[in-house]
Amino acid sequence: MRVLQVASEATPFAKTGGLADVVGALPGALTRLGCTVTVALPAYREVFSARRLPVEPTGWEFDVPVGTQTKRATIHQSRIPGKDGAADATVYLVGNDSYFDRPTLYGGAEDYPDNAERFIFFSRAVLELANRFEQPCDIIHSHDWQTGLIPAYQKVLATQWPRLSKARTLHTIHNMAYQGVFWHWDMLLTGIDWRYFNWQQMEYFGQLNLLKTGIVFSDLVSTVSPTYAREIQSAPGGCSLEGVLSDRGDTLVGIVNGIDTDAWNPRTDPHLPRPYDATGVADGKAAAKAALAARLGQVAPDPRPLVAFVGRLAEQKGIGLIFDLLGRMAGSGRARFLILGTGDPRAEDGLRRMASAHPGTIDLVIGFDEGLAHLVQGAADMLLMPSLYEPCGLTQLYALRYGTIPIVRATGGLVDTVVDATDDALCSGTASGFVFDAVDGGALAHAVDRALALHADSDRWSGLVQQVMGQDWSWDSSARKYLRLYERAVAAAPQPVRLP
Repeated sequence: MRVLQVASEATPFAKTGGLADVVGALPGALTRLGCTVTVALPAYREVFSARRLPVEPTGWEFDVPVGTQTKRATIHQSRIPGKDGAADATVYLVGNDSYFDRPTLYGGAEDYPDNAERFIFFSRAVLELANRFEQPCDIIHSHDWQTGLIPAYQKVLATQWPRLSKARTLHTIHNMAYQGVFWHWDMLLTGIDWRYFNWQQMEYFGQLNLLKTGIVFSDLVSTVSPTYAREIQSAPGGCSLEGVLSDRGDTLVGIVNGIDTDAWNPRTDPHLPRPYDATGVADGKAAAKAALAARLGQVAPDPRPLVAFVGRLAEQKGIGLIFDLLGRMAGSGRARFLILGTGDPRAEDGLRRMASAHPGTIDLVIGFDEGLAHLVQGAADMLLMPSLYEPCGLTQLYALRYGTIPIVRATGGLVDTVVDATDDALCSGTASGFVFDAVDGGALAHAVDRALALHADSDRWSGLVQQVMGQDWSWDSSARKYLRLYERAVAAAPQPVRLP
């Protein structure tokens, strides 16, 4: 199976979020299953300045039409190294300095005003590049709004890239909140006939919607967990595209993301003072607590259970519920809380005030430090993820790997990866955390109460920790599901293109 992965970012080349982790890890897992994988990314300034992997010019250059103009694409090449004897994945980097030689990937406080044009260029350039491959692709797998035009181009302008005509397309949604909505005149830059700018295909309340375009034109659609796949087919999860997604319900599949089990491995983690496995978790966590206390300027680690939050300080992540929880529990003396993250300035200021009011109970680190995030996962007893919505979530999977018990709201990938620690689930060996439903600080506090009560029973808590550390959240399982989806796409007729 020859697979082309197309995305706007991938580790280790360029990253702003979880999309990069997925596109950086999935190719390696697919190659281990026998696929030949090629990845196409923009050649951002970050790719060349960071130089995390060798990047070499290919000598390939060609013109790409963007509206009435033509822009030059320059192609560089790198590789994502294979593991366990698997082949490397080839990476092609599509360059144009006027579009991609910029300080950030998408903009700073405000998006770049020409983001539509930048990713129209990128999408057309990728198909022009793929049309030149020695062997044609079987699958073109595009990700998020930045590549939403790829399935449309492959079908509507098929005669321009004849070697791609038999390929099947899969478009993956990583977060419905980001749709790539632009003013309607940007439709002229796409080169697609204006007739497709209609309410059933590319138009969205009078504007051009690139995520909707990918959903409508792709042969299959996927998202990053089964529950999120159901949630987005109705309001509010669909973010006004629930009707479009419901229409694609028979071809919409949810596959939970995996994690990089080399980078997130407590047995080999260089950020832990004493790496550990399931048999040495107690000593490993004790050493991590001591190192964390020293890092925070404390004389000795607190003997109370450590409840941590690691992530963006944003409403989506349930920061309002965390404020409520801290207000209810910070004075109880039952736990110590640590918050590591950055985000909404108002949330940051509010947390500073709350931490100042409870200096012996709340530790706050504003910012993000990858090494510190690993140390917190190693030291914490429990991890808070009270997200209002969460397409998949990776932090709870890191927590399970480190024997840190997640406390999550029942939404998206959280409910697909965490089994509530009821008595029955604990007895059957299926429990992996504490789950609550209501978007309510009291419901979160009740879940934390349940976790603290179980923690007081050292034998039962130890059993739960052993249980979760034995779970497999590697990419290998997820890649097998993607391969089955590719095989389904190749075996089926292509998604028809009809004008209303």
